[in-house]
Amino acid sequence: MNDVQRVGVVGCGIMGSGIADVCARRDLDVLVAVASLASVEPGRRRVAASLDRSVRKGALTEQERDAALARIRFTADLGDLADRQFVIEAVSEHEPTKIEIFTILDKVVSDPTAILASNTSAIPIMRLARAVERTERVLGVHFFNPVTTLPLVELVCSHRTAPQTRDRAEEFVTTVLGKQVVSAPDRAGFVVNALLIPYVVSAIRMADNGLVTADDIDTAMTLGCAHPIGPLRLADMIGLDTVVSIATSLYEESRNPKVAPPAMLLRMVEAGWLGKKSGRGFYQYGDDRTQA
Repeated sequence: MNDVQRVGVVGCGIMGSGIADVCARRDLDVLVAVASLASVEPGRRRVAASLDRSVRKGALTEQERDAALARIRFTADLGDLADRQFVIEAVSEHEPTKIEIFTILDKVVSDPTAILASNTSAIPIMRLARAVERTERVLGVHFFNPVTTLPLVELVCSHRTAPQTRDRAEEFVTTVLGKQVVSAPDRAGFVVNALLIPYVVSAIRMADNGLVTADDIDTAMTLGCAHPIGPLRLADMIGLDTVVSIATSLYEESRNPKVAPPAMLLRMVEAGWLGKKSGRGFYQYGDDRTQA
């Protein structure tokens, strides 16, 4: 039987807001920790927008949306997570920041059986777990975007994750949140991104070489391979900065030059072209939806 009622989410970007959403609609007490007081209202709006989309799609009633929103509170102080039974870190893919957060969580979360999880897309969990004293309660719980609709969660255990931590996490993710779990190895990229990102990087290299346009690459893969979305539109949806972070993690672990972030991708991120979330990546978003 699930024993988790109080959930903490650290970060309220695309992933954090989605995780808060799915937890709140499952009748859980959700406390979201953001970087500063100035981030509280943007975070609240992001979660509300997520729930509103579900109402428009008919997945939630207005009453269910309002009830879910009422279960979510916000704080700018990680110390307020002291009573949480399950904390999910969902900040950007920056290892030093994640390590700092886990160091603090290890000190402030008072229940010694509380699970400390990371939603990292690619960073090996053992590297994060080293920041805490009770490494047995740390694991990866990797959701996929959009969290509200994609059913998969990768569970990633380090060498030090306790079997009971993994079992409790799987029970929570499957029984309470209604997700499908796969067990992933504690290696950069886990399962999905270890397979996906080399494919995306290969498509970016093809575009970078000027061999074919982004639109033709995506059309070829959607119509020729029955993929639901082309690799460059997918990169825009993931976030080009996130693609860089994942590719860098894969390269650092394997030293395979084929997975290193291409120069084209690095320059786009440096220019602030992060994909759909910034309005421009390989395509433009908003009123002008043309190829960039």
